[in-house]
Order: sequence, then C-alpha cells, then structure tokens
Amino acid sequence: MSAAPSSMRCWVDFNSKNYLSHGKLVCLPPRMGSSMLSYHSRADFLKLNSLTSLSSFQHRNGKLKLQSKPMAPSRKLHQPCALVIRCDHPQNADLPRYYSKKEKKPFPVPIVELRRAARERFKKSRGQPKKPVPPPKNGLIVKSLVPLAYDVFNERITLINNLKKLLKVVKVHACRYCNEIHVGPIGHPFKSCRGHRASIRKGLHEWTYATVEDVLVPVDSYHLYDRLGKRIRHDERFSIPRLPAVVELCIQAGVEVPEFPTKRRRKPIIRIGKSEFVDADESELPDPVPEPPLKPILTEIPDTEIVAPRDQEEKIQLAEETLEAWEQMRRGAKKLMRMYPVRVCGYCPEVHVGPSGHKAQNCGAHKHQQRNGQHGWQSAVLDDLIPPRYVWHVPDVNGPPLQRELRSFYGQAPAVVEICVQAGADVPDQYKPTMRLDIGIPTSLREAEMVV
Repeated sequence: MSAAPSSMRCWVDFNSKNYLSHGKLVCLPPRMGSSMLSYHSRADFLKLNSLTSLSSFQHRNGKLKLQSKPMAPSRKLHQPCALVIRCDHPQNADLPRYYSKKEKKPFPVPIVELRRAARERFKKSRGQPKKPVPPPKNGLIVKSLVPLAYDVFNERITLINNLKKLLKVVKVHACRYCNEIHVGPIGHPFKSCRGHRASIRKGLHEWTYATVEDVLVPVDSYHLYDRLGKRIRHDERFSIPRLPAVVELCIQAGVEVPEFPTKRRRKPIIRIGKSEFVDADESELPDPVPEPPLKPILTEIPDTEIVAPRDQEEKIQLAEETLEAWEQMRRGAKKLMRMYPVRVCGYCPEVHVGPSGHKAQNCGAHKHQQRNGQHGWQSAVLDDLIPPRYVWHVPDVNGPPLQRELRSFYGQAPAVVEICVQAGADVPDQYKPTMRLDIGIPTSLREAEMVV
C-alpha cells in the first residue's frame, strides 16, 4: 500500500464558465472536473477552507493554485475527490456589441443553419401525410398563452406606473442632444455625445431631466385587424393606427382591447395555395357572445396623480416590485415571440408584429435609396421588441462621482435595473457580470496607472 502524497494542491480554472455560483459544489470521481482536490483527511480539508473561503472563488479570475504546508503521510489511504465549481452566469461579461448605422444586423440564426434545417424537415416529411397546421398559423389563437398575454400587458402598465413614482425619488438625467441617459445624482463626465454639434462641445453631454419615455424606449408597430390578412401597402401607412409593439403582440395573443379590435376566427383557415387561403364557413355556429376580459386590465396613472413613496421601506418595496415587473414582462414576451412571429428591419429599428413585414417604404437607414425605402425584414429578438437602454452603473450613490479617467473600471446595466438598484432593490444575478461589482475601483489616477 503506497502512502498518500505529502502535499496538497488545488487548481481552479476560472477562465472557463464553470465556477462557483451561490456556493454550489459538486464532488465527482477523479479526471472528471476542471479542478482537482486531493486531501488526507477531513481535518486537512477544513484547513484548506480556513486558507481561502469558497466565496472568494466567485470574485477572482485566472487560474488559482493553492498549496498547503507539507504534512506527515497518513496511514490510511483515502480516495481523491474532484471539486467542481460551476456558475450559470459568467463573470465580467462584455456588453452587447454596438452596431454602426452602416452595418446590417446579424440574423438570429445564420442563413446556412436555416437552410440546413429546412432540408432536414423536407427529408422527414417526404412520403408522410400532411399534418394539420397548428395554431396560430391556422388563424386560431393559442388558448394556453392567453393568460400569459394578459400578464405581459398588465406587467407593462405596472412597470410604467412604478417608474413614474421612482423618478420622483431617483434622479435620472437625459442628454438634450442625444438619446443617452444617466442614473445618478449628477450626469457622468464621459465624452460620448453624438448629437447635434457634438464636436463643438467636444462630446460632452448637456444634461436635463428624463421622463419614462427616456427610460423605456418606445417601439411602435402597426395594428393588424387580421393577422393573416394582406400586407400593409405603402399608401396605407397613415390610415392604420400604430401602438406599442408589446401591446400589439399581446392583442394578437388574445388580449381584448376595445380601442383596437381584431378578427378572431373560430374555425381554422382553408389553404388553397402556398400564400392563399379562405376562411372556413362559420354560419352554422351560434353568434359569438361578448365575454368579459379573462383578467382585469390595468390602466396608466396620469402624471398629476403620481405620488412618491413616503419612506425608505416603501421605496425599497416599490423598487422590488418594479424589477419583478420588468423581468416578468421580458420573460413573458419572449415566450409569446416563440409562437407569434415578430419581424424587425435589419437596417433600422422598425418592428412589425406579424408573419411578414409591411410594405411601407419608410426606411431611412444607410443606403435606403438603393432599396427604395423598403425594409429588410428578418426575425426579431427580445432586445428588438423591448430594448434595454444601458447606462453606467454608479458603485456608490453617496460617494464621489464617476471620473473620466476611470471609465474602464465601471460597469453598465439596463436603465430600469439601475434605477431599482439605486432605490434599494437587490441586484439580479443575470446583470452582475456587466455591472462589474467585483472590480476594485482605484481612488486616484495614479493608482489606476499602477493596475496591471
């Protein structure tokens, strides 16, 4: 029987995405994890914990190597155990890439992958009987998603009402010449303005008070009375009402809004061609009876009736509720987009909720003359429907303001999240990587120059 090694070593690779998250450790057999830990006894393992706590693994990068003092060989042989440290969210992740106005947005799924998937579906369907088209492609709504559509609709109203209240206790600044905003006591000093005559001001912002429309980017789309009807022509662009894209998505998913009526079929459509169909005969069905809404629909509070939170406890509770509404709205909208297609222009922010985009020639992006103002429609992602406006994260609201020379040490977060965090809410785990909470900020420029 061979003696156990006289030293104990622990290697942890933090460059990979598998490291500590919420103190979760998994012991596996040897040669199965990225970090191996060999020890003699339970007491030796406790000594290792005294050297470095597991919580410190979450706030370090690179490869860590720990070596304890040599100890006398043990008489008993213990099986080695692998220490696997995992994390669902990466550490210090980069912000989403900024695309120039001269670039076209990338497809969510590459064209090559789409063609490969289409060929696979064609091979599998060869010689097989045609299956009935499921909703919503057959004109019917997905009944299981109707409650979710009402929740998304109400969460949006709750988010707007709560933001109006939080803006009375949390200072939010907006630039007079560009669309950049900042959450904090004073505006940031970074020279990032791209608005009118920015070169004369050397890129400095001119701050003013922000509104809810500055925090929640308004994304409007045309309202479709018939989701499967003909596409909107260019001469109809002023006669069809426009409304927020999230509201239009909820209406198509089953929300009944009296101001925006929509066609509800009770029988599936009959396809007579690839792009042609006729409605089924519903004359034998009884007349539809107007039903009350599945859930009560909330309404926006007027600005004159907004009341700020009275104390700190109420402000924290309001911030937590606002952050929950933001997450529920985005999570629910993402589920609805899987069944109800949403299109976005690859050159401009125009969004259309429907199977295919409209024909209005109102695209004014780069080289729109070559396309005669027509949009380049492609599948939309969640950030196209609900864009998160990123702002600089202020580490300490009561501390010194942000410094221009220490810009690389600061993180960013969506404006809604930053407002709620400054109001007292806890930081969600999915936003911690971009906020860079674990990075030490130098106190002076001389200290920053000494950072490797």
